[in-house]
Amino acid sequence: MAQLKEIKSRIQSVKSTQKITSSMMMVSSARLVKAQRLIQNLYPYEQHLYRILQLLSAEEEEEINSPFLQARTVKRVAIVAFSSNTGLAGRFNEDISDELKKTVANYISLGKENIVLYPIGGKVAKAMGKIGIKPQGDYSNISENPSYANAQKIAGELMEMYRKEEIDRVELIYHHFLTKGTQVIVNEPFLPIEPVIPDEKKYVANYIVEPDRKTILTDIIPKILKVKFYTAHIDSVTSEHAARMTAMRIATDNADDLTETLTLEYNKLRQQSITNELLDLIGGSFL
Repeated sequence: MAQLKEIKSRIQSVKSTQKITSSMMMVSSARLVKAQRLIQNLYPYEQHLYRILQLLSAEEEEEINSPFLQARTVKRVAIVAFSSNTGLAGRFNEDISDELKKTVANYISLGKENIVLYPIGGKVAKAMGKIGIKPQGDYSNISENPSYANAQKIAGELMEMYRKEEIDRVELIYHHFLTKGTQVIVNEPFLPIEPVIPDEKKYVANYIVEPDRKTILTDIIPKILKVKFYTAHIDSVTSEHAARMTAMRIATDNADDLTETLTLEYNKLRQQSITNELLDLIGGSFL
């Protein structure tokens, strides 16, 4: 009987946990729908802005006087890594931490004092602490709710540091959302911008540009950088919701399987107990 009570208690515990994982899965699913809609609208906008930069850069005869296009020897680097504040999202945060460690290792020859880290998320902030480099600030309060105003502020700070030559390179580390079941780690340069000459360069001459290409490029480059930072943040949050939804769905399915296994074991023991009682009764009737 004691064993039956123990199994029954385990079944109730698993079912209680299953209710929690199921609720978390539904919450993450609802948040994913909202974030996915936003990233699907924002990502093409970012791509088109960058395409304008490519087209105008390809046709510009004179050198564009923008500090954000000027590559230089890297003596000091800034790394921005995006994670979540909470766990229960599979390897979402661990993958970011691993990529961060690899990136820091690539620049460790510069000296830790020349590696500037921006943690957008509590989990990656802890990982930075373990590396032994003090983060530039605490951004955990904005990591779960990306806004253009916050992205503009951080991107503006990085741009100003780059313009003053306080840093020579900026890299972004985040998850890129592909599907609900697939998110990939992205490690890409943020500064300097390296526009690629497009194949359709021959068609640029058909555009009428006012007031002139140089003025537009000077104005559009800071905007592209701010939108890029904002897009990366939303991409990370979208991936987080997808990863957590998947993890909670797997946990819920596992709870179902465990409940079935425990219920089968409970029924077998109960049937065995009833059989033993019947045998005792039958055996007693012959005495």
